[in-house]
Amino acid sequence: MTDRRPAAEVHRALRERGATVAVAESLTGGLLSAALVDVPGASATYRGGVTAYATELKASVLGVDEGLLEVHGAVHPVVARQMADGVRRLLGATYGLSTTGVAGPEEQDGNPVGTVHIGLSGPDGARTASLGLSGTRETIRRDTVAAALDLLLDRLAR
Repeated sequence: MTDRRPAAEVHRALRERGATVAVAESLTGGLLSAALVDVPGASATYRGGVTAYATELKASVLGVDEGLLEVHGAVHPVVARQMADGVRRLLGATYGLSTTGVAGPEEQDGNPVGTVHIGLSGPDGARTASLGLSGTRETIRRDTVAAALDLLLDRLAR
């Protein structure tokens, strides 16, 4: 029987294409990386990850535009896209996947709890997905991981 877990499906699809993924996380704080490395054989397609929780690391490590961060803060769709582009470039992956947002308990930079942006960068360009999630901090972070994996799976299905 085929394993239907999204992370396992991501690895299967990446292997079929000879592709790799790297992740840049803020909101999820390593949960996306953990989901990906939980799959046996992950080292064939997972390059690594950067957990850039502090805003200044998004600029200094991942190359997110400092002016963008100053004007809009870290919770913005363009920040998510630039994080994905940056980690893809930094770790030499086919695809870069990123998460940024507000898990709570309080709003951040005028963004309500549950505001989430996921970035995806690949050979055919970059895109973002913006979500309005609800629930506990744990639920928002877990649902963000699921949404990020689904976004990459959708791209790989094309």
